[in-house]
Amino acid sequence: MSSLRHWRGLTPAAAGTGGTDGPVLGVRGKVVPPGWLVALAWAALAVAFTCAGAIAFDIFGRGYRQHMRVMEVVWPVTALYAGPVANLAYRRFGRPNSHKWLAERDHEQPPDKPWWATVAVGVSHCGAGCTLGDIIAEFGVFFLALTIAGETLFAEYVGDYLLAVGLGLVFQYLAIAPMRGLGLRKGILAATKADILSLTAFEVGLFGWMALTSLVLFPSPHIHPDSPVYWFMMQIGMCLGFLTACPVNASLIRRGIKEAM
Repeated sequence: MSSLRHWRGLTPAAAGTGGTDGPVLGVRGKVVPPGWLVALAWAALAVAFTCAGAIAFDIFGRGYRQHMRVMEVVWPVTALYAGPVANLAYRRFGRPNSHKWLAERDHEQPPDKPWWATVAVGVSHCGAGCTLGDIIAEFGVFFLALTIAGETLFAEYVGDYLLAVGLGLVFQYLAIAPMRGLGLRKGILAATKADILSLTAFEVGLFGWMALTSLVLFPSPHIHPDSPVYWFMMQIGMCLGFLTACPVNASLIRRGIKEAM
């Protein structure tokens, strides 16, 4: 925190003399985050993309296709923020849901999951929609220079939530409708009941961290989506969103509103 405080209070004159461990004033007055933070961000992103790629290759390259097709997107997307944790969870709880895994072991059904894993997989499902929506919205707000009441953060909130709802409902519909044999209208209604509270709880954790990042850690100047540090902070926020969504998902699954996956 001391390095970040020093960065926030840095003047342009002082910035020009910063080393690799401190902030440096770049072009157009843009302050580059400390070198150690940039390196940490790149490492975290590299690990996450490697894990996502490994899961995708296992599903599509090695043939461990998921019984519920939407999970073939959910697992790699979850790895974009959870990294090795998502990879381990996939190996233990995702791969056993493939026909290939069952055939290799001459099983008819995948092994039962503990309750906490059932909840976690449910959260990852809504979290994937939120994550994809956030990525699209953040880049859109950045490149279009959108603001609400003069604040980029408010525009990010609106864009993130609207896209998270849209993609989250698509993901939930693709899970619920086939399992319950529902038509389009009833499927969308069921998906809405199952996902709105869940994804809202996810966004509460993420939005809280985004506010902390923007208003406390990097108040002036803000970091933007063209920086690896921005996405490292978003990874942390999505992990926090995962945690805030767990109680809601547990309740929805217990009440039968959301399907156990």
